[in-house]
Amino acid sequence: MAQRTLACTVCHGAQGRAGPDGYYPRIAGKPAGYLYNQLLNFRDGRRHYGAMTRLLDPLSDAYLLEIAQHFAALELPYAPPPAPRATPDLLERGRRLALQGDAASQVPACASCHGTALTGVQPNTPGLLGLPRDYLNAQLGAWRTGQRRAHAPDCMAQVAKALAPEDLTAVATWLASQPLPADTHAAARLAAPPPLACGSASLPAGRQQP
Repeated sequence: MAQRTLACTVCHGAQGRAGPDGYYPRIAGKPAGYLYNQLLNFRDGRRHYGAMTRLLDPLSDAYLLEIAQHFAALELPYAPPPAPRATPDLLERGRRLALQGDAASQVPACASCHGTALTGVQPNTPGLLGLPRDYLNAQLGAWRTGQRRAHAPDCMAQVAKALAPEDLTAVATWLASQPLPADTHAAARLAAPPPLACGSASLPAGRQQP
C-alpha cells in the first residue's frame, strides 16, 4: 500500500507528514474514519479540488477505506509549530473559542468534539493541532461559504456560519500555534456526549474499521 499511495505523498509529503506550502495537510495518523469520509467527499463532490477528484474518481469505497487505514496506522512525529504572527488579543480570542466556545453564538468549544487535547476522537473526528494556519483558515472559510460540505447533519458548516470571519481567523491562528502533547493519538471516546450531531458515511459492506 505504501507503493500504491505514492501519488498521495507527492502533495501531502513523505508518508503523509504534510506538504511544505501550508495547504496540503498532514494525513498520517488521522483517524481512519475521518480520512475515509474525506476521500469519499472529494470523490463524490462534497469537497472540491480537481486533482483529488481525478485521482479518486475510479476508486471503490473499499479501496478508499484501505488507503485511509494505511495512513491512519502511521506513527510519525510532528514538526514543532511555527511562532504565531498575531496579537495577544487575537490569540486569546482563538484560545477561548477552541477551549470554551462562544455561548452568544451558540458555538461549542472545538475541544468538546475534537477531544480535550484537540488531537481528535476515534473513529471519525480529526485532530486540530499540527495543522497549518492557512489550511485551517481555508477549510473554515470553505464551510462558511458552502464550498466544503459533509454528510448531513453538517455540524462544521453550522459552526463556521455562526462565527464571524475574524473569529475563524483567531481560532485557526491559535490552533496552528499550539505544540502537540506527548500523546498525539486520537482519544478513544469523548468524556461527554458531543454537543452537535455530525453526519458521516457508512463503511463498505462487510468492512470494519480497526
